[in-house]
Amino acid sequence: CQQNGKTEQAAMEDAEMVAKSNDEEKQFSLGESAPDFNLPDLNGEMISLSSLKGNIIVIHFGATWCPFCNAEAPHLEQLYQDYKAQGVEVFYIDVKEPAEIVQEKLQDRFNFSFPLLLDSDGSVAASYCPPDVQPDLARDEVMIASNLLIDTEGKIQFFSLLDTDSFDAKLRELKAKLDALLTSS
Repeated sequence: CQQNGKTEQAAMEDAEMVAKSNDEEKQFSLGESAPDFNLPDLNGEMISLSSLKGNIIVIHFGATWCPFCNAEAPHLEQLYQDYKAQGVEVFYIDVKEPAEIVQEKLQDRFNFSFPLLLDSDGSVAASYCPPDVQPDLARDEVMIASNLLIDTEGKIQFFSLLDTDSFDAKLRELKAKLDALLTSS
């Protein structure tokens, strides 16, 4: 029997190969534990995700040169101000830029009251990158302008990659999920 020029056996082998490769490439999904990290902030203090278990965490991956990140920046600060009394922690993880540039272009410009973390080699950003997304970018670059919400158990409850067609600088979708998570706690 042939389907589209392939034997049934060949078609089944192709389907098994796709399923196998999808399983192998899967790094995480919603509801699974977030990959741990240990990164310095602008003052050199090390912060690990595992040490924050018990808190709700919002992570933004960004870079000083990213216009989308810069558009979200004041809204991240407002989100932190609005939710910090409820135990929500916010972190901006800058990808592959020196501390001096991050200090000048982000901290001095936006005056964040939450930590800016430095992922100097991009390894943390790459560990959060889903498979087969924007293959023309390096895996650490895919995460730029992405937001994550991690619950008190360290599990990912919200994940957004940059979508230029429906960019949400005001973080409405993230806030809705955060409100739902806080209500259910």
